[in-house]
Amino acid sequence: MEIEKTNRMNALFEFYSTLLTEKQMNYMELYYADDFSLGEIAEEFQVSRQAVYDNIKRTEKILEDYERKLHMFSDYIVRNEVLEKLTTYVTEHYPKDMALTGFIEEIQEIDE
Repeated sequence: MEIEKTNRMNALFEFYSTLLTEKQMNYMELYYADDFSLGEIAEEFQVSRQAVYDNIKRTEKILEDYERKLHMFSDYIVRNEVLEKLTTYVTEHYPKDMALTGFIEEIQEIDE
C-alpha cells in the first residue's frame, strides 16, 4: 500500500466518515488506520476477503466523490497554507501586536 494513498484515505476518512455506513467505516478504519490485512478484516466480520476488498474499493471511490463535490479536505489544505503565510507575515512585521497574534491563535484552534 502506498503511504501517500494511505495518508489521503485517512484524511478523507476524517472529513467524511460520518457520511459512510457503519460497515464502510469499520472496514476503512481497520484497513487504513489500523493496518489490518483484507484477510484479518474478513475473519473479523466473517465474510470473504473479496467482499472486504470490494467494499474498501467502493468506499474509496465514495470518499473521492465526496471530496470532488464538497472540497472539504482541499479547502482545509489551502486554509492552512494561507494561515501559515499570515502567521509568518504577522511575526515578521507586527511581532508585538497581541491582537493579531490572538486572532491567528483563534483561527488555528478552529481546525484542531
